Amino acid sequence: MTTNGVSTTTTRTVFFDEIGDSGVLQIREVDLPAPGPGELLIRVEALGLNRAEVLFRSGGYYYPPTLPGSRLGYEAAGTVEQIGEGVTEFAVGDTVFTGPGIEMSAQGVYAERVVLPESAVVPRPAEVDAVTGAAAWLTYTTAYGGMIETGGLRPGDHVLITGASSGVGTAAIQVARRIGAVPVATTRTEAKKQRLLDLGAAHVVVTDDEDVVKETKRYTGGRGVELVFDAIGGPGYRTLAETLVPEGGTIVSYGWLDPRPAELPWIAGLRIHVYANLQLTTTPGGRRRSTAFLNQGLRDGAFRPPIAEVFEGLDRIRDAHRLMESNTHTGKIVVKL
Repeated sequence: MTTNGVSTTTTRTVFFDEIGDSGVLQIREVDLPAPGPGELLIRVEALGLNRAEVLFRSGGYYYPPTLPGSRLGYEAAGTVEQIGEGVTEFAVGDTVFTGPGIEMSAQGVYAERVVLPESAVVPRPAEVDAVTGAAAWLTYTTAYGGMIETGGLRPGDHVLITGASSGVGTAAIQVARRIGAVPVATTRTEAKKQRLLDLGAAHVVVTDDEDVVKETKRYTGGRGVELVFDAIGGPGYRTLAETLVPEGGTIVSYGWLDPRPAELPWIAGLRIHVYANLQLTTTPGGRRRSTAFLNQGLRDGAFRPPIAEVFEGLDRIRDAHRLMESNTHTGKIVVKL
């Protein structure tokens, strides 16, 4: 199709015009212009859902959507169909991940095809299928950036991973294992304990029934953990700090699911870092390091993203969001196009 002399592609895209539950999501056909300088046209094969998108749609994310007509979504696996002038890192036919630096209102990837800047795309190994790819980029790069680059996790260290049944939590278990660290996972109920052990957790603390500090100290021979990797925040911060080694240790916070104020303990040597994946993946060096770490783990089988459920077709996007909000899943929710 040509509009005003410019070649366009028609594509189905998810939008929302108001803040709300999954019912506000709509699918519309839009004209997608050919990629401009430094841009790629990508055929989307699978979408990976993240808690961030639920928060963005419902008005709880750290930046608000531009309404009406906001798009949605960070993470997709796809194939390059066209490249714009000046693109040097990719060619037509390359398999890719999307994610780095995407502003969801304007660039959200819930669509059959998207045009993105080259900086928002990273290579995906050809042998990694689209569903696996859609479940991998954000979770593993967040775990890598938060625990290793920011938290300084080293071989032999113990790390306490809270909310470990989430996509990032399950990735963090495997990332810790890959470098020779010892992952201790938390989950609220007994129902998810065995699954976390199967994914590689050395130990699992069921927080509804067990004392986190007591059990963590028991699992670590009384010493405690060198690192806490936390997505919850809130008053539980004080308890998490008590699980750390006597010399203080480190807490890396990559989310804030509990909106209540944090209770910060006074512990000599305690280090607290707030991690956002943009800190790493929007810089050329960070993108290179995190992509190399991710792709090697996918190639050699060390990283096996658990898939909670695959929904077939963009029309199932509301169902996928409802499952995300139920908190009954372990691992990643994927929509296959």
